[in-house]
Amino acid sequence: MPLPPQNSAWAEDLADFRDLARTFCQKELAPHQDRWAQQKHLDREVWTKAGEVGLLALSIPEEYGGGGGTFAHEAVLYEEQARSGDGAWGVSVHNGIVAHYLLAYASEEKKKEFLPKFASGEMVGAIGMTEPGTGSDLQNIQTRAVRDGDYYVINGAKTFITNGGLADLVVLAVKTDPDAGAQGVSLIAVPTDTPGFRRGRLLDKVGLRGQDTAELFFDDVRVPAANLLGEQEGQGFIQMMMQLPQERLIIAVTAVAGMEAAVEATIDYTKERKAFGKPVFNFQNTKFKLAEAATEAAVARAFLDQCIERHLKGELDVQGAAMAKLWTTERVNKVIDDCVQLFGGYGYMTEYPIARAWADVRISRIFGGTSEIMKEIISRTL
Repeated sequence: MPLPPQNSAWAEDLADFRDLARTFCQKELAPHQDRWAQQKHLDREVWTKAGEVGLLALSIPEEYGGGGGTFAHEAVLYEEQARSGDGAWGVSVHNGIVAHYLLAYASEEKKKEFLPKFASGEMVGAIGMTEPGTGSDLQNIQTRAVRDGDYYVINGAKTFITNGGLADLVVLAVKTDPDAGAQGVSLIAVPTDTPGFRRGRLLDKVGLRGQDTAELFFDDVRVPAANLLGEQEGQGFIQMMMQLPQERLIIAVTAVAGMEAAVEATIDYTKERKAFGKPVFNFQNTKFKLAEAATEAAVARAFLDQCIERHLKGELDVQGAAMAKLWTTERVNKVIDDCVQLFGGYGYMTEYPIARAWADVRISRIFGGTSEIMKEIISRTL
């Protein structure tokens, strides 16, 4: 299959940037997947190398050290990362999520303190929402932040935190008023060199094995009150709801790119691999399965491009983002599973990229809000 269409409205004038992103991903990410999977994290220097070539804080204004681009630049990077087969670099969380929480809600002083370091790779960002006993039910988190003069004292734990092993700054969801439900949730930027912060184990996952997903613990962590995101306490839940559509669109971008890459690889494999004296591609079942998969990818691409264009115009709503996330992640799981079947036994071998892709994409139906939560969100607007 061809690369994503270069003449789509959101991809105009990005050919040079796509070349840069593709070169970086193929050179700095693709060759190291096995080693990173064994150590459960990528090399820290990847972040500084990415900062040096201009791949970090892409859509953050230049006044804060960012690239001054748009979500289109972010989408190109995430597509090329997915096409390279990388499942280790948590750049979408750093670039597309954490940096934008800071840009939207941090004070001017904190933006100038943190965002240039995000752009250079000096700081790696993570977002701490999920807790051991709380998944998608964010209004019932238990991590507490109690105001003490000019500081917040934080106690609690988070789990499944992408970039948790290397993060220098965590945007942390906390309860500042435990009796106020969603209105009691706040977000606080917590530097990980603060006394009382500690990392737990790097989690042993089925897929995305090279990504540093960690448990985080906060024991009387004292953070300046100025690190509160927003003008007052209790705005965290609304802030998360405002930012989650972009997070879900990012997941959709990687899902579609992964789908396209899987179909392309499977077409190539079935044309080269022979069974019963002829290429596997020549069997009717193979051709029909690939016809279905290519159609799924093409339809998903068209819907995704439409959603990206809406997002660039500020028109993508919560429902639209939930639809994009639901549809693309459900489809990529089906398509890649069918592709594994066409690889036969080799599709189950971890040295084959299709096997790693199969394991990696399974989480897409869970993180960023489960498929069931997406259906709930969509149904509220019907």
